Parts: sequence; structure tokens; C-alpha cells
Amino acid sequence: MDCIFCRIAAGEIPAQIVYQNEDVVAFRDVNPQSPVHVLVIPREHVQGPLALGDGHAALAGKLIAAAAEVARQEGIAESGYRLVMNEGRQAQQSVFHVHLHVLGGRPMHWPPG
Repeated sequence: MDCIFCRIAAGEIPAQIVYQNEDVVAFRDVNPQSPVHVLVIPREHVQGPLALGDGHAALAGKLIAAAAEVARQEGIAESGYRLVMNEGRQAQQSVFHVHLHVLGGRPMHWPPG
């Protein structure tokens, strides 16, 4: 498989990893959209949010728990942060491996996009 996120999770491609455990890896986005912009990915390849079926409920929870830990580590848990998960090209999903964006360190506006 030639998935860049799978290769990052395997340690084949360098990344600024800020958190990892046996299920997930979190690393800084190379094109940050806020002062804190970290991607949280599962080590298991899952195409995108639509592929997160009933068999992935625990994995989805682990992604969110890891994102909360990243927010604490990055100092944005108390001030607030945004979690974003994109599905498909019109939503700007550019890597087809499910991932959460942890965004913070500045005021977020609504509506997004």
C-alpha cells in the first residue's frame, strides 16, 4: 500500500510526532491552518469516515480520546479547540486514510469552510 499516513505510522516517513500509542499516531500538519494543527490517525488503514463501520466503534473512540490528549499536551484544552474529520474530495480530504484534525490556538469562526 502506498498510503502516506500508513508510512508515517510505520516510521518510514519522518513526521513531527506529538503523541502515539499502539492504536494511533498524532503528528503536526505540514500545512497548518492554526497555531496548533495536529493530525490524529489510526495505525490501521481505514479509507475515511464512511468506512468507520460498527466494527470500528472502539477505534473511533480512541481517535477522539487521543485528540483530547493532544489538546491537553498542546495547551489548548482549556481555551478550546476544534476537531475536523473530512470525507471525500469536496470536503477537501486529500489523504484517504481516516484522520482527525485538532485545531486550536486561535479563535475559531462559524460557519467553517
